[in-house]
Amino acid sequence: MASSTSTFLVIAIIFFASLMAASTANFYQDFDITWGDGRAKILNNGNLLTLSLDKASGSGFQSKKEYLFGNLDMQLKLIPGDSAGTVTSYYLSSKGSAWDEIDFEFLGNLTGEPYILHTNVFSQGKGNREQQFYLWFDPTADFHTYSILWNPQRIVFSVDGTPIREFRNLESAGVPFPKSQAMRIYSSLWNADDWATQGGRVKTDWSKAPFTASYRNFKANACVWSSGSSSCGSNSPSSSASGGNAWLTEALDSKNQERMKWVQKNYMIYNYCTDSKRFPQGLPAECKISS
Repeated sequence: MASSTSTFLVIAIIFFASLMAASTANFYQDFDITWGDGRAKILNNGNLLTLSLDKASGSGFQSKKEYLFGNLDMQLKLIPGDSAGTVTSYYLSSKGSAWDEIDFEFLGNLTGEPYILHTNVFSQGKGNREQQFYLWFDPTADFHTYSILWNPQRIVFSVDGTPIREFRNLESAGVPFPKSQAMRIYSSLWNADDWATQGGRVKTDWSKAPFTASYRNFKANACVWSSGSSSCGSNSPSSSASGGNAWLTEALDSKNQERMKWVQKNYMIYNYCTDSKRFPQGLPAECKISS
C-alpha cells in the first residue's frame, strides 16, 4: 500500500511539473514576429525575444492568441544609453475603425535623461486618455515587469507589481469601456523622432544604432477568444472568478490604492484629466467622477 501511494505521488508530481513546464512562457509558442526583416529574434530556446531598430527599419511581434479580458505580465529591458527618438510599444489592440486598445509606450531619451512611460486607453476608436510617468528605477539596467489587468470592471496598469493607473468601467456615466472586442498583444520598436523626445526637438542618433529592447517571462492569466467563444465560458465574471480566475473580479485594495497614489504624486508628469487647456469644452466625463 505504501509503495503504491509513493508511486502515485511520484506520478502526480511529474504530471504537475509537466503542466507547469507547459505553462512557462515560450515566445515560439505564444508569438509571431510580424515585421522587421530579421531584426526581431527569438533566442535562448524561446525564452528571450529581442527587437531592434536601425535607420532602415524597426521590428515587431504579436500574440498568436486573442484575449477578451486577462491579467498579462511581460518583462522588458529597454534600450540603454542614448535612446532619443525611439519608441518601444507594448499594447493590446482589437481591429477595425472602432477599435479598443490598452497601451504601454516607452519614449526614449538622451543618455542620463529618464525614459517616459506613456499610457493610453482607447474604447470604440476614441483615445486621448494619456497619462505619462517617470520610473523610479533605470529600466535599461535590468528586466522589469509591466502588467495589464483587464477585467469587466477596470483596467489597471502596473510596474513591478505596483499599480500606476486605473481606468474604471464608467459606462453608467456614458464612458465607453473595452469589454466586447477581443484583443491581441502587439509590440514594436520604431523611430518616432518627430515627436517622441522633447516634443521632437531631439532626433535619433543613428550612429548609436542598432537599438535593441529585450523581452522575457510572458505570463497570461486570461480568457482566450477563439471561434466566437471564450475559454472562460459564457458564465458571469463572478462565477468564472470562483472557478479559479480571481483576476476577473479583482479590484485594488486600500494598500494598492495608496501605492498608486504615491506613484501618481511623485512620478506622474502628465494627466489628461488635469489638462483643461486641451479640453476647453470641459474635461472628459471619467475625469469628473471621483474614485
